[in-house]
Amino acid sequence: MSIPSPPKQRSAGGRQWKLLDMVMVFLFAGVFIFFLLLFTPLGDSMAASGLKSLDSPLAMEIRPSGRQRLVKLIEKGQRVELCAPGLADYMPCQDPKRSSQISRERNRYRERHCPPENERLLCRIPSPRGYKVPVPWPDSLNKVWYSNMPYGKIAERKGHQGWMKKEGEYFIFPGGGTMFPEGAWQYIEKLEQYIPLSDGQIRTALDAGCGVASFGAYMLRKDVLTMSFAPRDSHKAQIQFALERGIPAFVAMLGTQKLPFPAFSYDLVHCSRCLIHFSAYNGSYMIEMDRLLRPGGFFVLSGPPVGWKKQEAEWQELQELIERMCYTQVAVENNIAIWQKALNHTCYVDREDEEPALCDTDHDPNAAWYSPLDKCLSRLPDSRPSDSRAGGKLPEWPKRLQETPRRFHKFGEASVFERDSRRWSQRVRHYKEVVLLKLGSPRYRNILDMNAGYGGFAAALYHDPVWVMNVVPVTAPNTLPVIFDRGLIGVLHDWCEAFSTYPRTYDFIHVSNMQSFTTQASTSCSLVDVMLEMDRILRPQGTILVRDTTKMVEKISKIAYALQWTTEVLTTEGGVLGKERLFVATKPFHT
Repeated sequence: MSIPSPPKQRSAGGRQWKLLDMVMVFLFAGVFIFFLLLFTPLGDSMAASGLKSLDSPLAMEIRPSGRQRLVKLIEKGQRVELCAPGLADYMPCQDPKRSSQISRERNRYRERHCPPENERLLCRIPSPRGYKVPVPWPDSLNKVWYSNMPYGKIAERKGHQGWMKKEGEYFIFPGGGTMFPEGAWQYIEKLEQYIPLSDGQIRTALDAGCGVASFGAYMLRKDVLTMSFAPRDSHKAQIQFALERGIPAFVAMLGTQKLPFPAFSYDLVHCSRCLIHFSAYNGSYMIEMDRLLRPGGFFVLSGPPVGWKKQEAEWQELQELIERMCYTQVAVENNIAIWQKALNHTCYVDREDEEPALCDTDHDPNAAWYSPLDKCLSRLPDSRPSDSRAGGKLPEWPKRLQETPRRFHKFGEASVFERDSRRWSQRVRHYKEVVLLKLGSPRYRNILDMNAGYGGFAAALYHDPVWVMNVVPVTAPNTLPVIFDRGLIGVLHDWCEAFSTYPRTYDFIHVSNMQSFTTQASTSCSLVDVMLEMDRILRPQGTILVRDTTKMVEKISKIAYALQWTTEVLTTEGGVLGKERLFVATKPFHT
């Protein structure tokens, strides 16, 4: 009888080797996936999707048909939930996740890039944990709550230069800056040796790459209203800090497109170490500054390349460019250079080098919404070589506030302007006395007028300690030149897109005739989108005042209920027989 052979046994070493193989395979796969997510757009896409999955169902990316259904439910009053906590500082058109997919050439990725309709959030942006009602003006100029913007990156990097520092529950702003370590006020007094800052000639200023806007803050002592702008960059919150302080500010980038301001807006353009290469790309950045600067206005550049040994070539190139643009050099002192723009076209006619050239006569310098940077110099108003008044010198401030601007005449006679000013004075008086809005008190500092017209609402608040961002919708006639000629500030904007600001940056939002920019046939947004944006940029316990028809107010009231605003409807100064109603709402805390 044969004895069967015993079964073969696997060695222990063989089993261990196969187990080790499996471990190594999983390890290499994990490393591969890690690097795939880290260095490719797939990672950003998955992260964004994961973040959206934490939101309420109304916030998720959905099909257009599904989104329309949800919008209709909100229009009927269905409650809108809070977004995920990670979206507390969400800026739809300056979202780093979206920007990471955009080309970095000429800083295009830092410009506006808005989400398509099916990616617009349908949820309320929350406040960060521990959020408090902002420090009232004027105390906010020097300190803000740390908990409202718990980002110490700028303080850590710039504290030694006097930008800001953290002290207990607050961020403190000593008023310093990279190019003015002794303080912004001392720096401004030095500029005043060459620029008339105290006699009303200078009213509107533009500060490029503003940091936390201490320059604009201290220019207020001169009764100069400064629009400070900077991109959403590695410092993350510099514009947010500026607005929390109660200083006019706006998120923007000088890259490939014009800034959303009309031509000849500013009496002064200022750059303190803004690191903009003004002579690059055939001088297009300097050409944009020239477009915005009034005839006879001043351009101030402090920091590189002025007096910088390593940037002598750039400095020489800039001086030659500005000379060809017919600017007069006022002063060069240490690292500060000051030029004055020509009043008329006499110099342009006599130039030997005609680059950059003047724009054609049919060129519209006021077209500035998603418009590419010009390659030519904007022609001065009424540019005649024999006319020394070419460019239209404005009345001194504050006279220019109430005098009919030259650029108003394309909209009507002077009597139309005067009636509009009287009408808004009467309306604002009614808001204060009858509606009992605390305009003029520390309760409000940052005010947004969503449909500013000729700026009458802002002009009526001149004596109050407020500033008003006047917005002219792109669907309306471009009255923004008139607003700037009055000594006020503002921007062009399409309210079917998000505004270029952080959440919780305005105390008061005013809008007259909302239906004028929400019922355009060419728009692709709803009233829900517009009111969600209003909720995003309004501070908790902030106020919204809508002046519109009874029918429109009824629509607004239902959506306001969905947004959990506290509301009331009141009569205008015209009484119960008036065609309009006043819708007044207060935003609760969203934490």
